[in-house]
Amino acid sequence: MKRDVPLCVFCRIHPIDPAWRPFCSDRCKLQDLARWVDGAYAVPDEGVADAEERDE
Repeated sequence: MKRDVPLCVFCRIHPIDPAWRPFCSDRCKLQDLARWVDGAYAVPDEGVADAEERDE
């Protein structure tokens, strides 16, 4: 069954609630924030040493 309703970016089960967009609830929003704070999510970084090596 194909859905046209966007799903919560955290749980991927419930539809997005406009009050919590892009999440379905405050619970999913807070769990996502907790993963960022705990370091479970990370943005890739080239690192300062790598950038300096390429310049040389």
